[in-house]
Amino acid sequence: MSESTYIFANSQSSENIQLQESELKELERLQAIERVFDSASRKRIQATGISPNWRCLEVGAGAGSIAQWMAEIVGEHGKVVAVDLNTRFIKKIQRSNIEAIEADIRHLTLESQSFDLIHVRYVLIHVPDFQVALAKMLDFLKPGGWIVIEEPDFSAARAIAGNEIACQSMNRVNVAIAQMFASRGMDYAFGIKLPAIFQQLNLQELSVENDTALAPGGSGIATVMKMSAERLADKYIATGKATQQDIEQYCQIAEDPRAWAIYYSTIGVTASKGV
Repeated sequence: MSESTYIFANSQSSENIQLQESELKELERLQAIERVFDSASRKRIQATGISPNWRCLEVGAGAGSIAQWMAEIVGEHGKVVAVDLNTRFIKKIQRSNIEAIEADIRHLTLESQSFDLIHVRYVLIHVPDFQVALAKMLDFLKPGGWIVIEEPDFSAARAIAGNEIACQSMNRVNVAIAQMFASRGMDYAFGIKLPAIFQQLNLQELSVENDTALAPGGSGIATVMKMSAERLADKYIATGKATQQDIEQYCQIAEDPRAWAIYYSTIGVTASKGV
């Protein structure tokens, strides 16, 4: 994945003040994702048996909450390598056992390093040639090590209850999201393909979870998707499948506690690398 393929990378302005505001909004979005999804991610990671002295790789570290949490578990003799296209938020974390690396995972070079655990959340959906990224990660994984990947399935998205006109707008925005990914050579339903991909790679001890939240407006996931819609409005509108009014109606649904929707599913897949 490069900055040009990551859908949030170009939603920033070159003007300094606007850039600062954009970075603040991006940090708020990443932290909102952490509040909603960290609990499930931690449970999946804990199920691998993560322990003191482990070496962990966090790909797409975002604002850094999972990297910090893993660093606490592995302790001073363990290590967490946190990789992201932009490490502006991770670099602010002051822990001796966290190493922040600004890189594209597909081109990452780590000399003589292998990991007991690799965790990835909402990264591979942004990578058209995800096979390259996944192969690179598996090369870094120790025999018997664990990989935990969580990716969205936007094909599950749909309005369930609320103002009829607003629901129609929401469904048009969902079509725009699908088209946006397709125009970039990406699969908006990528998450649902993960279990079969893991099987084809002959990974062992496969565990699959499908988290599909039926959520009211104002909930955590609704708020995350409202933030995304505001950040990506131009990209959604550029598909020709949704209008600015549709975006506004989508955001209203996401705020209305009487409106219900499925925003997407998260597919969590855990497996070990054969010895």
